[in-house]
Amino acid sequence: MAEYGIGGMEVRGDGSEAILEIAQNRTLMIEKLTDAAPIKPVIVEGLKTVDEVFNHFKPTVSCDFEKEDGSSANETLSFSNLGDFGAKGITNQSSFLKELENEKNEYSKLVKQLKTNKLLKSVVENPENKEAFINALQALIQEIEDAK
Repeated sequence: MAEYGIGGMEVRGDGSEAILEIAQNRTLMIEKLTDAAPIKPVIVEGLKTVDEVFNHFKPTVSCDFEKEDGSSANETLSFSNLGDFGAKGITNQSSFLKELENEKNEYSKLVKQLKTNKLLKSVVENPENKEAFINALQALIQEIEDAK
């Protein structure tokens, strides 16, 4: 179908109509999905779905995560579908990231308590009460560690 501009002029379609443009709200990512470089390019025919591509190539990547103490945790992440590239997919594969997510959730709960619990808020605002509260928490932590 011909498109018309201002003044009724015909705008002819160019030769690239068979190639669809990527929508403006989409991102195309092309990425090397494995640590190992291919020895030589291989043409693979007959793969018709994304799942077939993942099953054939079995992409994996090795990641080094830096811990709080400066040491590193090395983990290998595997990708078997597009969902594995999301935050949840990557976190579910990594024990290090699961631990960080748990810490984040605990800190979020603590912040929520500090914002909503009036009694706790009043304890933290008074320097003397805050110091006594911290000492009590440290004593509880020490008691738990001694019980292990």
